[in-house]
Amino acid sequence: MDKILIVDDNLDVCQALSLMLELSGYKSHCVQSPDMALDAIEQHEFSLVIQDMNFTRDTTSGEEGRELFHALRERRPGIPIILLTAWTELEMAVELMKAGAADYLGKPWDDAKLLTSIGNLISLHKLSRENGELKRQKAERTAVIHEANLCGLVFGSVAMERCVDLALQLAKSDVSVLITGPNGAGKDRLADILHANSPLKDKPFIKVNVGALPMELMEAELFGAEAGAFTGATKARIGRFEAADGGTLFLDEIGNLPLSGQVKLLRVLQTGEFERLGSHQTRKCKVRVLSATNADLRQDIIDGRFREDLFYRLNVVELALPPLSERRDDVLPLVQHFTRGRALDASAKAALLAHSWPGNVRELENACKRADILARGEMLTAADFGLMPTQAPQPVVNQSQMASPQGHHYGSVQHNADPHITEPHVTENHYTEPNRHEIEAAIAAHKGVIARVAKSFGLSRQALYRRMEKFGIEIKSSKAEG
Repeated sequence: MDKILIVDDNLDVCQALSLMLELSGYKSHCVQSPDMALDAIEQHEFSLVIQDMNFTRDTTSGEEGRELFHALRERRPGIPIILLTAWTELEMAVELMKAGAADYLGKPWDDAKLLTSIGNLISLHKLSRENGELKRQKAERTAVIHEANLCGLVFGSVAMERCVDLALQLAKSDVSVLITGPNGAGKDRLADILHANSPLKDKPFIKVNVGALPMELMEAELFGAEAGAFTGATKARIGRFEAADGGTLFLDEIGNLPLSGQVKLLRVLQTGEFERLGSHQTRKCKVRVLSATNADLRQDIIDGRFREDLFYRLNVVELALPPLSERRDDVLPLVQHFTRGRALDASAKAALLAHSWPGNVRELENACKRADILARGEMLTAADFGLMPTQAPQPVVNQSQMASPQGHHYGSVQHNADPHITEPHVTENHYTEPNRHEIEAAIAAHKGVIARVAKSFGLSRQALYRRMEKFGIEIKSSKAEG
């Protein structure tokens, strides 16, 4: 229940206000002097203050109220204050309203008007405090991210910010983390961040792609093997667990580990003990295990392909990485990163944003390599990326302002993006309608060759000339025809 401080030397006024407030669902606390008000606001939490402007019976100047107002503001800068007086001086009212007074009412007051003002001001104050807390939390997250080692990660979307924020929190602990997400989305990069920002960052970091290991050699790779343990094993070899002792082991594609390997892995996670293949000697190691999969391990448990007890050992915390199709704010800045800042025409931007990227960041990176090699002009087009010009997707809220860590890889950083990039508009005829800024950028990129500029926008030269005339864009005639 909201509590309101009433400051008035007239007891009748205090009682009337208190009764009105209590009937309306508020708590009230009454004091009769400025000194008592300042003591009360230091000792209690109030949602709003209603204060009189005069406390000495032979004074009507409002100076006492002015001093109290500024003293309250100094101690509680954000609290709403309603000034209430029988001697309303317009000049002082304007002055105090500019200084932050929430409302200024004369006596006798109108109950309905006063209650409406109180309700609105308390709601706004709560909203302001919530927004302030959110901004503070965001600033803290941004500061942590900027100071962290992001191992080349680039991002700007809220989804990636949350992943990175959680990864940095988990990095401080030694718990096992299961990173889930589609192929090509950057799960290994999150594993890098987890290790690089952990207390084990100076210890070994061993990566194993379980899916790439031959079934018959998987146990030997993970736990080691003695000479003669299998055909071709001419000498003893240590496994990845031994190599990672004291550090971190990252098991990628963990869903491909056979059941026999899962039993041994579970034992290592529970006891730190294992045996090399072909040996009965028990060895010990202390390793933090990170794992990743694109599989649905919960369904694999139901189907009998994955042990439930191992799943819960690996999945103390799950770090879910969304596909690139759910991080559209990352697409254009990623392209800028992969193409080293080359300019994009409007058709390229529209096509890149509209594509679903089933191969995620890996597919996007390959498309950028293609564009870099095959592009004939300085400005990249949709065709350079192997994409058809398409209608622009529905605009999404620009989340890139939420996080802008220093330029790293597999996400987006707004300040690495080309400042000339603007959201394209695509007409029903599937060619882009460029604005003045885009036309000037294209002219610069194509060194004034109008034929190439027009082609990049899907326009004829005459159509482009009309738009240039409309925007007052001039160009030397020597290059106009290309």
